[in-house]
Amino acid sequence: MTVYLVGAGPGDPGLLTRRGEALLRRAEVVVYDRLVHPELLALAPPGALLVDAGKRPGEAHRQAWISEQLVAHGRRGALVVRLKGGDPYVLGRGGEEVEALQAAGVPVEVVPGVTSAVAGPELAGVPVTHRGLATSVTVVTGHVGEPSTPGGVDWSALAAAGGTLVVLMGVERRAEIAAALLAGGRDAQTPVAVVERAAGPRQRTQRTTLAGLGDLAVEAPAVIVVGPVAGLRLWSAEDRPLHGARVVLTRPEGRIGPLAEALAEYGAEVIGLPLQRIGPPADGGAALAARLGELPAFDWLAFTSVEAVEAVLSRVRDGRALAGPRLAVVGPASEAALARRFLVADLRPPAGAERASGLASAFPDPPGDRPGRVLFPRAAQARPELPDGLRAKGWEVVEVEAYRTEPVPLEDLPSKALEEARTADAVVLAAPSAVARYRELFGTEASPRVVCLGPTTAAAAADLGLAVQAVAARPEPAAVASALARALGRPLPAGPAPADPQ
Repeated sequence: MTVYLVGAGPGDPGLLTRRGEALLRRAEVVVYDRLVHPELLALAPPGALLVDAGKRPGEAHRQAWISEQLVAHGRRGALVVRLKGGDPYVLGRGGEEVEALQAAGVPVEVVPGVTSAVAGPELAGVPVTHRGLATSVTVVTGHVGEPSTPGGVDWSALAAAGGTLVVLMGVERRAEIAAALLAGGRDAQTPVAVVERAAGPRQRTQRTTLAGLGDLAVEAPAVIVVGPVAGLRLWSAEDRPLHGARVVLTRPEGRIGPLAEALAEYGAEVIGLPLQRIGPPADGGAALAARLGELPAFDWLAFTSVEAVEAVLSRVRDGRALAGPRLAVVGPASEAALARRFLVADLRPPAGAERASGLASAFPDPPGDRPGRVLFPRAAQARPELPDGLRAKGWEVVEVEAYRTEPVPLEDLPSKALEEARTADAVVLAAPSAVARYRELFGTEASPRVVCLGPTTAAAAADLGLAVQAVAARPEPAAVASALARALGRPLPAGPAPADPQ
């Protein structure tokens, strides 16, 4: 079997190539670098062996051990992915690993990746070449050595060459690098941009000059850009409205991903904390199955959650069984859940009223010639707004338990997410049950600003003593991002929004 050297990209998991993703999904062994994003490791199959090959500062000797690991796993016939930050060959010592595999007779293939030498500056608003400013770019290691030694850097020659200079792994020696370039003739006022944690949600760019580089407070890892282009400030990932904000998202297990991905598009660092899980009804679904057998006797089938839609439609074997009742939904998420099954909602509350009471108000009056009947598949702990509102209008409402929302036991919650939830910038509470569980776990001592999805959730939070900074009227990314921006005191998002979660 082949060993694949895959470039993991500069940090953002979205910058992994499609070829790299396909190989990770088939991998039996993944040997990964220190700065590889955890989401990339999650692409590997559940039974894959994950080998941490991250080299900390001063561990150059570890390279021989890495090559030995690759040869050993390759020889036993496993599909091995060597996941390297950036591109395998751009100052990544990938060539040495390929040489070791070839010498051992192990088949090897290289999958290029996006290098931070280009992506880091670009995501900071700095093009490495630009008409009229730079027509060449040089990428160099920041490990300062004598020019005459193997692998040494001739800084004087680089200073004289002009163009853009991109320095990787140069944070510790930045003062020496600046001095060497100045001694080689570079102007002291040459613009410099330093991009810390490039391509990540906490990316930060500092701007200075070559004369000031040595005194700049910088945290590794960072990309240093020297040259006229470093004075440009084009679009930057740091311009996104939620850039760097650490947001706790408390949706149920299996429901965090789509909204988390959308908020990440706005620049947020999302911490998934699934406080609830969705389980079957107490009777295993017997009552729901019986009611679904009576569907022709109902005028309406009313849904107030995606979970209810999925619980019902997973039990409907023939779509023609839904030909009798009309379909009502509380909002866009449940409407989209119907649409995925090629069903169109007949009724939805107007914008701004997408909640159970709004759905009850939007319902027509029952037919005058006979009793009107509504089937309401609900959670075991559902609030009474919809059935009470419909009964007040004269409808006969038949409620049936379709699913249960249960708290995730403390021991099953990710410990890192629990720790980060105390100090995050904001927490998004998606339902009254999430409010109760959050209050149970953290009391009122946690520091995040509280954002609630919908007024019902906000009222539950206020009842339990949580200060609510903002309310998102709908669970759509644009509405949640705007609420988070208000809570954090940031400018509201503008322009096209990411796709709504489906």
